[in-house]
Amino acid sequence: MNRIRPSASGIFILLTFSIYLVFTQLISCSKDEPSIQSFPKWQEGPQAGNPDGKYAITPEAGLVDISKPDHIVGNGTPESCTSEAFLEAVAKGGTIVFNSGGKPVTIFLSETAKIFNNANPDVVIDGAGLVTLSGKNAHRILYMNTCDQALVWTTSHCQNQDHPRMVVQNLTFVQGNSKSDTQNAGGGAIWVRGGRFKAVNCRFFNNVCGESGPDLGGACIRVTSQFENLPVFITNCTFGGAKEFANSGSNGGALSSINVSWTIINSLFSHNIATGNGGNPAQEGTPGGGSGGAVYNDGNTMTLTLLGSKIEYNEVNAYGSAIFFVSNNHTGNIVIKDSYIKNNIGGSWYTKYKGISAHSDTPIQVENSVFDSF
Repeated sequence: MNRIRPSASGIFILLTFSIYLVFTQLISCSKDEPSIQSFPKWQEGPQAGNPDGKYAITPEAGLVDISKPDHIVGNGTPESCTSEAFLEAVAKGGTIVFNSGGKPVTIFLSETAKIFNNANPDVVIDGAGLVTLSGKNAHRILYMNTCDQALVWTTSHCQNQDHPRMVVQNLTFVQGNSKSDTQNAGGGAIWVRGGRFKAVNCRFFNNVCGESGPDLGGACIRVTSQFENLPVFITNCTFGGAKEFANSGSNGGALSSINVSWTIINSLFSHNIATGNGGNPAQEGTPGGGSGGAVYNDGNTMTLTLLGSKIEYNEVNAYGSAIFFVSNNHTGNIVIKDSYIKNNIGGSWYTKYKGISAHSDTPIQVENSVFDSF
């Protein structure tokens, strides 16, 4: 029986086609299940902080020393900076840095990184301006809760203890999504209760939390208590910065809190959206929410301090296109210095300054700052 032998050119064509099929299959898989990859879109986004912010930064609000790290994620290549290595390092606590060989890298986390209360009193995560942490639009990125038994109770007063003390610095947080978390709602990228927390030189892009509801929010960060009512520091950070990087959630398109003070220095909030509708409590026939385009403060004795920062082009459906601040016992106050709050969209209930919804008796101290006129 005669057999037809393929020509040399035919063999070459078959081999080329086979290699093409394997290559396209690998590309397809990498798109479906990303693990680690550089994303110029995020890396080339707006820089961290308000470029016009010149306010002096105190040591307690600034960067933390990382010269003696406890954990190094990666061994010199972007591919070695894996989700598994990062999750393990966070669970152990201490100072965490990355070695991607000096190249930008995006780490797509397989699950939320959780701070264990009994691991290390200090947790510092420093990305050297090269690391982006992604929640893959599936889950929150970082979670710290001193009253969560699953993370170990370490004191008899979990609601007011001085540790863990978490610092995130020189990092970009993207695609955090806490919509599925109904017990600890809000905080699309980061959720914090207890201990201490601050963010320095960080960027927050495309993070989301629940879209509606009267008492949830913080598309980027949600904080519900801090040790001895000390403030959360947000220093030289950017939230949004352009339409394509917008963050969104029911209340507080960037930040949300209950009974927490904030000191925000040289930071930029723009194009963030409070997506709820009907306020808090929700008006009849509405789902509630929609307040605080950039910042949502609720609680009692607390202070919002805004220094050298810019809030613009944020949007709401209810109150406070830039800031929503309600002190239930009328003991809170707002301090704004060297800042710019203009061109925010929507809202009402502006008693003193357009863009800020607060009780008429809330003290608002303003120095050298710019607002929209009524």
